[in-house]
Amino acid sequence: MKKQIILGLALVSMVFSCSTDDTSDIVINDNSVTNNNSDGGTTDPATIFLSGTYTEDLTLDANNTYKLNGSLIMTSGTTLTIPACMTIKALSSGADVYIAISQGAQIIANGTADCPIVFTSDAASPAAGDWGGIILLGKAPINSVTGTNTATSEIASLPYGGNTANDNSGSLNYVRVEYSGGAADGQSENNGFSFYGVGNATSVNYIQAYAGKDDGVEFFGGTVNASYISVINAEDDSVDWTEGFSGTLENVYISNRGSDDKAIEADGYNTDFSNATGIFSKPTVNNATIIGEGSANSSEAVRLRAGTQGIFNNIMITGYAEGFDLDDLDTGNGVVSDDLQITGVTFTDVTTNMQNDTGATFTEADFLTGLGTATGTDYATWGAGWTIN
Repeated sequence: MKKQIILGLALVSMVFSCSTDDTSDIVINDNSVTNNNSDGGTTDPATIFLSGTYTEDLTLDANNTYKLNGSLIMTSGTTLTIPACMTIKALSSGADVYIAISQGAQIIANGTADCPIVFTSDAASPAAGDWGGIILLGKAPINSVTGTNTATSEIASLPYGGNTANDNSGSLNYVRVEYSGGAADGQSENNGFSFYGVGNATSVNYIQAYAGKDDGVEFFGGTVNASYISVINAEDDSVDWTEGFSGTLENVYISNRGSDDKAIEADGYNTDFSNATGIFSKPTVNNATIIGEGSANSSEAVRLRAGTQGIFNNIMITGYAEGFDLDDLDTGNGVVSDDLQITGVTFTDVTTNMQNDTGATFTEADFLTGLGTATGTDYATWGAGWTIN
């Protein structure tokens, strides 16, 4: 029987055994004096440290202070519940500090505009890459495998994918992730939010990735829909998708510096593996505002490659050398077949609207319609109160 864990003022240490993976046992401490932290100072005497592989439900208490000091993995059948207004600090030690919601598990993290849930670094001077990020893994389809087969996540080596389009990994509402993106190595990097094969019964609304080292929000296949997405100062791509992602992204705001990579980088499949199903990514993106640091400083706003398809509606792009850069013949064929289209777009301080590097023959008018008609998203309204700049 699942149990809710309640910790009082006394010293409590609870250890739950791991299975056969490489993560450490759960250790939760409620220290009544002081705890050492990363910068040698002291922390709240009631701080509870969180890490390990969890085999029972975990409901955090709004009256307590929590610090993530390693990998916290929720296993199948468990639920992690986080109340509104909570700020959880993560030990600033890089890639091995993250939260992973395994296939069959759920996270319920529902903040509000006045009381968002915040995950941030514990460093005195926080910086991009201080810790990992939030990882959700589901059973929705991905194109790198077929049927009920699964792939393995970059971080934590957990399974994801399957054939359950309406899989439910819980809910994220008014959640902000700061200073994430710690890299395990050159190929395995955390993002602010990583959605691996997540299904469309999962609720994702009002999420912000701020000042991350890698991507802000990345979708590895799956069908999950997400609305009201804010990504600011992601050093790599702000929004990224691959492995046959087919959800809808609605009301997206991206602000990049000249040193950051793409605002959107979209792949039809993972070129490190294969397109086992033959199906390409094809999400819908409605109402997006993308702001760079000027056409002389920011290179590409949106890069479309590896055969990605997609329907973009009401897209405003400001301050880039290139608006849309299209690579690979399969991507160009998507334009020709009308599976990759932009309807309603406004460019401001953009030198080249569309760069066709696909080898397919089509005109800008075949790809872009409604030039100058887009207004983007009303970020000033929906981003007020719970986001930071």
